[in-house]
Amino acid sequence: MKCLLVTAHPLAGSLCGHLAECAAQALAATGHEVLHEDLYAQGFSPALSAAERRSYYTAHFDDAAVAQQAARLREAEVLVLVFPTWWFGFPAILKGWFDRVWGPGIAYDHADDLGAIRPRLTRLRYALAVTTLGSPWWVDWFILRRPVRRVLKTALLGTCAPACRFEMLSLYRSEKLAPETVTAFARRIARTIRHWD
Repeated sequence: MKCLLVTAHPLAGSLCGHLAECAAQALAATGHEVLHEDLYAQGFSPALSAAERRSYYTAHFDDAAVAQQAARLREAEVLVLVFPTWWFGFPAILKGWFDRVWGPGIAYDHADDLGAIRPRLTRLRYALAVTTLGSPWWVDWFILRRPVRRVLKTALLGTCAPACRFEMLSLYRSEKLAPETVTAFARRIARTIRHWD
């Protein structure tokens, strides 16, 4: 399958960078075609432009500045996101990728009455989010109620790719991990990918 691997960390030698490499190796080992989109390395601008916003509800969304990213998203059958969770949300560059690339005519269509949107990412079969958090697991689960997972599962994939199977792997207390913990988590990533059809 065609896999789009999107990473969003400013440091090449980061834990997220290592986990992205583990994911890429697992995807390649199972025969998937992998396209890696490193948002920081590409210098992706997260800010929605005035032209993009003006065209949001017109007949044609102005995707000229993100046409290549949009084409890669449209073609993807698998989407793997690797990113840190900061303040229980997405890094700004990844949020901007959603704002600009998951636009109308790309990820969805507006309904004629501006009601529920119509999904366009019908090729997308699997999505995996791999994230690191400095907090303990119980803060994310019980106090914040996993906000990043809810946005990905319900707001983004749930509306733009409802047939897509979504999984999320979160590595907690990531600022002080033993090497064997990282190795075990990398194995979880590989196992998850191997179980896809």
